[in-house]
Amino acid sequence: MTVTHPTPFPELNAVLSELVTSVQTILGENFLAAYLQGSFAVGDFDQHSDVDFIIALERELSEDQVQALQQMHARVFRLDIKWAQCLEGSYFPKDILRSLSQRAVQLWYLDNGHQSLILDTHCNTAVVRAVLLRDGIVLAGPAPAELIDPIPVNVLRQEILDTMHTWGRQVLANPDMINNRFYQGFAVFHYCRSLHAIHTGVVGSKRAAAEWAKANLDPSWAGLIDRAWDTRPNPSFSVCQPADPQDLKSTLEFIQYILKASDQYAEASEKGREQSLN
Repeated sequence: MTVTHPTPFPELNAVLSELVTSVQTILGENFLAAYLQGSFAVGDFDQHSDVDFIIALERELSEDQVQALQQMHARVFRLDIKWAQCLEGSYFPKDILRSLSQRAVQLWYLDNGHQSLILDTHCNTAVVRAVLLRDGIVLAGPAPAELIDPIPVNVLRQEILDTMHTWGRQVLANPDMINNRFYQGFAVFHYCRSLHAIHTGVVGSKRAAAEWAKANLDPSWAGLIDRAWDTRPNPSFSVCQPADPQDLKSTLEFIQYILKASDQYAEASEKGREQSLN
């Protein structure tokens, strides 16, 4: 199966068609499937979104295939279409994609704004698999459910909770990590979305998570959440602008607030589980 119009943006569809056709030509029988995940899958995409893709493989890439893919990605990156510089994704051998047991394995990965593949675990997560299973857009190949085992909700929640704390500790120890308009706003949405996913057991859109947060968290955070949305346009420009000092300070406080709320939820859930077993 091949989808010819996976997004509302004709120029992006042309880039995706070129990507998938090129990958199929290079990989031959090693190609299994191509998907969109991320914002285009969950429905909160706009003209500023990353284009998150996953390529499923029959087996590991050979050295020759990696070299050919490197050349192809450099060529696609140079296309005179802005979407060509927004591609981000990984190449998954099917045995790794199938289950969560190999999440520590590095995959060949293309970062947004780059033209070369590197080895990274970026996409090798329960979150990416969960989005693919529930909302993934098939560009070519079988439905994601044919290639990915169901994701236990408790495993998804624990991964999200662990990521929240790991990144939160890093940011709180070194606030300069998010001291630009883009990443300051990104941090706000990341923690809204993470807490929303922990509560619902579903990885939803940033917009839905932001509205949920405004409705369910202390109302004093609503202004910060609304202003974070204004940091999304022109990310290549906003990443070079310093964050508003007060919003940066508030974002650090918001991260601490969300981490405490997530821990309280986890503790309550564990107590409820223990009571159900007794």
